[in-house]
Amino acid sequence: MTTPNPYKDGEPEYQWGPTQPPGSTPAYGYPNPAPGYGYPQDQTPAYAQTQPAGVPVPYTGPPAAMGGAPLVSIGDITVMGDSIVTPAGTMPLKGAVWNATDMSRTEEKIPTHAIVLAIVFFIFCLLGLLFLLMKEKTTTGFIQVTVTSGGKHHSTMIPAQGPQTFQMVMGQINYARSLSSM
Repeated sequence: MTTPNPYKDGEPEYQWGPTQPPGSTPAYGYPNPAPGYGYPQDQTPAYAQTQPAGVPVPYTGPPAAMGGAPLVSIGDITVMGDSIVTPAGTMPLKGAVWNATDMSRTEEKIPTHAIVLAIVFFIFCLLGLLFLLMKEKTTTGFIQVTVTSGGKHHSTMIPAQGPQTFQMVMGQINYARSLSSM
């Protein structure tokens, strides 16, 4: 796209786009492409080695704290080494109060196809009633997890996949509670 616009000198409706006021500095990357974009430029590095060759340079970055990798994630609550990260903000891990409420339910019912099979086979033989022993379990609802620490409060809802979901979430919360008590 390095060819000039052939319609620029023609009709005025084709003369669109931003205009550059005379004597002003153009914006970043205009009219030239942005520096550093694409393939590396032939430039010398912006740093210089301050110690002789072979001597390791000491680490001068931030102190290595326990906040690097997530330890446990419960919904949108992430527990780091010394903090709790939520969409509501970061909270201190020490002294956090964790709560969980099971708002799910598991229903057990006889499926429709079992009732139809029981009726059909009852006519032919009495063994058709055994189809009524077929049961189907469905779990619906959520598990609510709340955390309060440092004057902040956050709550999240985790969908229940089965009757074992609450035990799984409680295991994660108990681990987060043990980290909060340290």
